[in-house]
Amino acid sequence: MAESNETLTPPITSICVYCASSPGSNEHIMLATVALGALLASEAIELVYGGGAVGLMGLLADTVLDGGGTVTGVMPTDLFPLEVGHPNLTSMIEVDSMHERKLAMFERADAFIALPGGLGTLEEVAEVATWAQIGIHTKPIGILNVDGYYDSLLAWLQRSIDDRLLKPANRDILIDRTDPAELLAALRTASPQIETKWLDLDQT
Repeated sequence: MAESNETLTPPITSICVYCASSPGSNEHIMLATVALGALLASEAIELVYGGGAVGLMGLLADTVLDGGGTVTGVMPTDLFPLEVGHPNLTSMIEVDSMHERKLAMFERADAFIALPGGLGTLEEVAEVATWAQIGIHTKPIGILNVDGYYDSLLAWLQRSIDDRLLKPANRDILIDRTDPAELLAALRTASPQIETKWLDLDQT
């Protein structure tokens, strides 16, 4: 039998989710957070996240746990009083710094999803996307664009392409969908095609 030339996408058994430690005021975002948590639990996908018990972080973790799922939190010891570390997780990993936190979350995840959030969420998803762009990993990265929350970010990415500051293939590192199930399906079939940076801005 001839060997297939197709590259099989590794199964997703754990997903790192970046999201806010505040609940916010948008009901659509809260409902999407619950929907994502329920989906992860039903699909037996481990949630890896920042370990907080409050805000969207806590809502997501509680939903996965309520559905019988597995949740791993990662939190710097110094942040426990500020972010209110979740006391009921499957496992909580304590680290010494934010850098160690992000690396530990990265190492434990097969894929990444950004829910709506603030500067911390933006920084985390931008970093893991940059790591993909320079070839450190090929794990799929998704943005759950709830209620148009990330429309401005997606428009900025398109402007970066238009101004030849970002290659389309590298923009496609970030997979955006509005529905959790559709996003998970897209992550499962993702096949990143990373391109090197331009050396000659005049090339086509």
